[in-house]
Amino acid sequence: MASHDERSGSIGIGDGDIRKENRSLPLFGQRVLQCFEFDPSLRYLNHGSFGASPRDVRKKLRQYQDLAEASPDRFIRYETAEILHESRAALAKLLHAPTDTVVLVPNTTTGVNTILRNISWNDDCRDEILYFSTVYGACGKTIDYVVDSGLGRVSSRAIQLKYPLEDNEVLALFKDAVDQCIKDRKRGRIAVFDTVSSLPGVRLPFEEITKACREAGILSLVDGAQGVGMIDINLEVLDPDFFVSGCHKWLYVPRSCAVLYVPLRNQTLIASTVPTSHGYVPKVGERFNPLPKTKAPVFVNSFEYVGTQDMSAYLCVKDAITWREEVLGGEARILEYIQTLAREGGKRVAQILGTEVLENKAGTMGRCAMTNVALPLRPEVISSALQWMLETMMADYQTFMPLIMHNGRLWARISAQTYLSIGDFEWAGLVLLDLCRRVEKGEYQIGRS
Repeated sequence: MASHDERSGSIGIGDGDIRKENRSLPLFGQRVLQCFEFDPSLRYLNHGSFGASPRDVRKKLRQYQDLAEASPDRFIRYETAEILHESRAALAKLLHAPTDTVVLVPNTTTGVNTILRNISWNDDCRDEILYFSTVYGACGKTIDYVVDSGLGRVSSRAIQLKYPLEDNEVLALFKDAVDQCIKDRKRGRIAVFDTVSSLPGVRLPFEEITKACREAGILSLVDGAQGVGMIDINLEVLDPDFFVSGCHKWLYVPRSCAVLYVPLRNQTLIASTVPTSHGYVPKVGERFNPLPKTKAPVFVNSFEYVGTQDMSAYLCVKDAITWREEVLGGEARILEYIQTLAREGGKRVAQILGTEVLENKAGTMGRCAMTNVALPLRPEVISSALQWMLETMMADYQTFMPLIMHNGRLWARISAQTYLSIGDFEWAGLVLLDLCRRVEKGEYQIGRS
């Protein structure tokens, strides 16, 4: 199979060269690949897990780190807040939200924890957290922890999803769960749901679910880990109660960084960051704060300094957004390319494997930049071979595609990106086909006692 260099040509052309060469049309695929710093032997088909940041943005990251090392007190105490505000403002503009409703946290899991751990549960023990069975594992465990530590005041209700499903079917299942909650003399207090779920990687009708929450008087917590930079997000229109989205995934911000949105009406509900730090306002008395006084609102101030940490990635948000505009032509072009590539690439992989893409009749599940393709394996071998397949993909093929058991079948999730092309998906299909043939030959059993 072709190496990274064979697909991409010389690695010598940098981001600035692309700007000079063609200012009117973004050069997706092999040319954009040269702007990233992947191992030449790697085919990176799993952007949805950890993301990636282009060389130019990573240079900005190191510049901020160098400034912090050159004069720690000056940069951290007196200069970081202003640059942080610029990044929040750029992100707020992209998301169509007021700047003072947007703060930055290390990752989406931290954002979800921040919201759920700040909710005050009622003593009548009727509060309930609603979520879908496809919830991201760490967020599901956060719900478990909140219930386990809640002294019986809060419970949870899982809504089972077995894809493929039409959007109206997902919405109906949610509304049925709300109705059942009432019948069980429970109170739906908050609902946690994805923009695009992780495993499998499919788009949920999050806009309609948010509206249903509003109508039912349930707080909406939208987990947009797979969100900003992959699908269009307009918080003014969506109007969720809380929204979290990973910036180091699809927006090309260096790891790790996520945006937490809390509208003004709900900011009093969020008393503390996780962990609690200098921005916390005690109910009685005051404590000494060694940091310079700020004019920022209480909510924003709470998140400006949460213990000593490397905030360089946060400062790069504005740089990543600028890079996407100047080098790739802006959000609309990026989203159109990666969503089209995911859709057409998934079809091509399915053709190679002789299987199908996980999609509904309306085609709405796949309106994102990830695709899920069924693998042609007998169910009885999957549980024994799964870990071997994942390890072998990385060791023998220098790539990784998450494998998901869903509704009785094994699916491979593949992420589309601006640095990939249809040829990468064809290569992925051949890798998966070869891997499945090796499983059928029993290679996963070699060396087992």
